[in-house]
Parts: sequence; C-alpha cells; structure tokens
Amino acid sequence: MNLPPRRAPSPNVLRRSAIACDRCRRRKQKCLGRPPSSCFACRKSGKECVYTESEKRVSVPESYLLRLERQARAANFQSCDALPSPAGTVSTEIEWTFAGSDNWILCQSGQYHYIGNSSSTYVANKLNPTTNPLAWHSYSHYEDTSWVRRVVLSEMPQLPPIDFAKRLYQAQYAYIGTIFAFMDDKRFYERLEHVYSSPPNLEDREDCLIFCQVLLVLAFGQKYSVNQWIGNDGPPGFYYFKHALPFLPHVHEDGSVLFVEVLSYVAYYMQTMNRRHSAYFYIGLAQRMAISLGLHQETLDTETSEYECERRRRLWWSTYSLERLLCVTSGHPVSVNDDDIDLLEPRPLDGEDPCRSIVLRSYTRLSRILGRIGHDVYRKKRQSGITLLAAAHSIMKSLSEWFQQLPEEARIEPDNLDKCVRRELVSTYLYYYQCINMTARPLLLYAVQRQMVLNIGNVQNETAVRWEDGLSSDIVDIIDAAISAARSSVAILKAASTLNLVATYGFIDGEQAFSAALLLVMVNIAFPYTEVNASAMDMALLILQDMAEKGNKYMRACHDLLTKIRSAFKPPVAPACNEETDREEVQRQPAWMGIVGTPGEQQQQDDLFPGGNADHLEVWADVIDSIGIDMDRQWIGTTLMRDNIFNVGSHNVPP
Repeated sequence: MNLPPRRAPSPNVLRRSAIACDRCRRRKQKCLGRPPSSCFACRKSGKECVYTESEKRVSVPESYLLRLERQARAANFQSCDALPSPAGTVSTEIEWTFAGSDNWILCQSGQYHYIGNSSSTYVANKLNPTTNPLAWHSYSHYEDTSWVRRVVLSEMPQLPPIDFAKRLYQAQYAYIGTIFAFMDDKRFYERLEHVYSSPPNLEDREDCLIFCQVLLVLAFGQKYSVNQWIGNDGPPGFYYFKHALPFLPHVHEDGSVLFVEVLSYVAYYMQTMNRRHSAYFYIGLAQRMAISLGLHQETLDTETSEYECERRRRLWWSTYSLERLLCVTSGHPVSVNDDDIDLLEPRPLDGEDPCRSIVLRSYTRLSRILGRIGHDVYRKKRQSGITLLAAAHSIMKSLSEWFQQLPEEARIEPDNLDKCVRRELVSTYLYYYQCINMTARPLLLYAVQRQMVLNIGNVQNETAVRWEDGLSSDIVDIIDAAISAARSSVAILKAASTLNLVATYGFIDGEQAFSAALLLVMVNIAFPYTEVNASAMDMALLILQDMAEKGNKYMRACHDLLTKIRSAFKPPVAPACNEETDREEVQRQPAWMGIVGTPGEQQQQDDLFPGGNADHLEVWADVIDSIGIDMDRQWIGTTLMRDNIFNVGSHNVPP
C-alpha cells in the first residue's frame, strides 16, 4: 500500500516556546513566543513580553563532576612550564596567580562573614580536599536563636544551693580565673550572698549587673564541671547564660568597672558557643569601655588604694589578653595599640599566692607577643620577604626570651608531666606553643607547598626529598620549632586529659588542639615520614575525637575535616634510616627546651641568610612577596587538591 507523502510542517504553525515569557509563566499557560519576539498572547493583549533567562537543570552523577574537577586540575597543572628539579629554584617556577576567596564563608542566614588569615579555619579551608564549604565554622553550637532577642524578665531562674554555687565558681576559676582576673574571690562571694538574699531591682543598673555576673559565673562553672553533655537544651551552663543576658544593660548606658567585667564574660561565653562574631563585638565593647574608664593608664588618684589599683590593672590586662586571643585567632585586627597603653603589669598582692601574679604576668606578656604576631605577620599590607623573615625571627627570639625568663613556679617538669601538672600551667604552655605555631605558619605553609611539588616529581624515586634543602638555617629552625611546639602541645593535652584537666567545651583548649593537629597533618602529608611526627599527629586527632565524642559539635567538624585531609593524600616516601637520624633527633626535642636565638643576642638582617648568597636572598624575597603574607591566594589549596597527581605511583611507609 502506498502511503501519501508526509507534509512538511508549515513555518507559520504556532509551537510552544522553549522559554516561556514571564506573563505566561505566571498565568500557567503555554507560551507561543520565540525570544526575543513577543509571544502571541502578549501581542494580542498588548502587554509587554519579557523573557527571563534561565538555565536548564541537568542531573549528573557526582562521580562525573569529581572526574571533571580532577581533569581540570590536571590540565591546570600541565599548563605549567615544567616541574622544578633543584630545590633551590623551586620557588621561582611555581605559579602564584590565584584568586582570593577563602576569606569569605556563607553562613546559614545567607550572609557572608569574613575569616582572617591567622585563623586556623582559614588554613584548613585551603587544605579542604572536598568541595563542601566550611560553613560550620560560623554555626552556633546551639541552633535555637530565640534566646538572642532580649526579653522582659518574668521571674528569676532557679538557682542551685549556695554551697554548690561556690563550687561552680571554683570550677570556672580553675580554668579561666587563673589567666583572666575578671573578678576576685572576695567581691564574688559578697555578690553571691546578695543575689541569694534578695530579688533583683530591675531599676538599678548595678544590681542587674551583679545578677548578670553571678549567673554568668554559674554558667561557666557548669561548663567546666561537666565532662560530657548529651542534652538538647544547649551546651553546659546555657540555662544560666540565657537567663543572664536579660539583666545586661544597654551599651548606651554609663560604663563601669563591673560592666567591663560582665561584657568580658559574655564575650568569652559567646566564643565557647562558636558565636565568634558576637564574641568579637562584645570584647570590643569591653575593651573600649575599659579605655573610656582609663583602665589602660595608671591612675593618678592618690586616694585610690593599692588593692584597687591592682584590681584595675588585672582587669585591663585580662580584657586585653582575651581581646588579643579572640581577634588574632579569628583573623581580625586588634582594638588598641601597645604604644597607647601606659600601665604596669600584674603584681603580687599582700597575702596572695605569688604564683597567681606570675601566671597573670606571663600570660599578659604572651598576649603582647600575640599582638605582634597579628600585626607583623598576618596584617594585610605590602611587605617584602625580608620584612616577614625579620619579623618572624624577632618574634621567635622574644618567645625564647619569655621562656628563659619564666620563673620556676610557672615551669612544667617534662619528667613529671603525667603525675603533676596544674591547670594554669597547662593554659600558659599551650598559649606559648600556639604563639610559636602562628609565627611559623606562613613559612611552614610555603615549605609544605614547595615540598608537595617536589614529591610529585619524585613519585618514581625510592629516596625521600629533603624539605630542608634550599632553605636557610633560620627558616629550618623556625619550622622545626613549630613542629616541636605542636608535638609539645599534644603531650601537654594528653597529660591533662588523663587528669581530667582538658576543657571539653572551652574555646581555648579546642582552638589550640585544632591548631596543633592541623600543623601535624600538614607536616605528615608533605614532609618525609618520621615516627615521632606521625605518632603526635595520631594522638592530636584522638584528642579532637575525644572532645567530639563528648558532645562538642565544633570539634567534631574539625576532626572530620582533618581526617579527610589526611586520608586524601598518600604520605611521601620514607627516608633511609641513616639519612634522617640527626633530623629526627632534632625534632624529638620538646619546645620547652628552648627555641630560636638566645637572650641578648643581636642578629643583623643579613644573618637571616647564612652564606651571603645574593641570589638566594632575592629568591626568598620574591617567594614571600608572591605568597602575600595576607595569604589571600589559593596556592596551598590548589596544590593539595590535585588528587589525581598524588595518586600516581606508590609510596612506602613504615608500619
């Protein structure tokens, strides 16, 4: 049977448009237009026809996307001229043209927040082997935000028995009272008796501040008394904290010493909940209120007692130290310059344990050094590589002097580490190691990136590539000190955990444990294998895991990220036994044995580069300039994310 020939479709036949205009889409009717021409319905009604561009969504397997990412990274890597062979010239052949976006993190609210370059999370974001953003950095530990909005007090929260409240005060004192003197025992017990003896007078600002402070102390006491928390109503102490906030006066009211104390407590508790921006706001308010009250200057009032003068000094330096910690660890600039402070350091009071003022003074001096680290190492400004190295060497020299001047009462004996260690000394030593870590971090990042490139070119070679080759002895010493400090931090935390002296939910312990673990992970995925560093890394991850399993959600996210980084890359080849004996012996020395330099030793800028090689000096200046000490380029992340490159070849690692 002969079928009639099929008629070609007429060009005038109306067909449904591939893209519907806005009006037809709103009316949920077929659109017969052909962009950019108006559709039939709009022409007929005389309405304007607008087409909104939209992309067609296509579902593809995740494995396909990951494969495309690897191919793109490989193509980018192959576009480089050639892999550097000699270690001395590697720095001039690395591409540094990367866009900077790692400083911004999108939060749950849709608002972007800035993370500074000295933040450990910023560095971890560069090492992140996945495409998942680190938005958890800005997530609060408690998702309910209704408590943030101030409410009218209807009734007082239920208080514990007064004897138990005193034990909570002692618990918070053991962890933060020894390093931050926001109040003294005498005043707190007087205020505690007042709170338990009479209801608050909401019309009296000082009375509200007293009730607010007592509740904050109870919140901290419960936080540091509870080793594990499985409740769903916020972290330990949150019940008292949320009831304390309504007592907080408005910031436009007159300032007072008590107000400064309360604002500092609020800032620190906000930080322990990972509400970093709120903590930054409150500590800034406390610092500026203290300045407005003249706490940063010696009082000229001759009628003020020595006890009251010392109280003002300790409050200022406590607020100062907390502000330095919150600002530098989050990558923000500090609020006040040291040149604007004219105040004596904490001094002993009559009848007081001398160790009290020694710890406060030692902690204050470390805070001064930390401020220099934030300004000289991480401040976003143009500077040469020579300036960076000189600043790093000067800071490391100051840290060495700090350690050597540490009184015997404030020293930890390495031989008795597992038997006798006081909590205030744990805090002081961890702070010291953190300062070393943060000073060396930019140089270590460069050395890690440089070594990863050399490892890629050495995948077929059975011998390890020494990371020290091509670096000056000063650079190697600083990096060695940082690695040693990280291992020492882990040793202190391990010993403290056996004595139940690690703050599971505190900010400082978690931040310093994460920083040490991050450094050790970087070293183990890039530098030749050493048992001492590998063991320290495993222990650091176990410490983070222990915090996570006890209910610290932020530490769980940190642990998961570092575990992914470690498992994403195979370790470099192991060195021959006779090649690394001296190097491992150097690295086994703990940081408390002393670091770079000796007291009173003056070194000129040229001494940073032994041998006087002008070309070597130019290379380092160019390298540090190209890195940009604000570290706003994705150089380390791009190198470490070349997954397909690292999976080529086999690596032999000792069991």
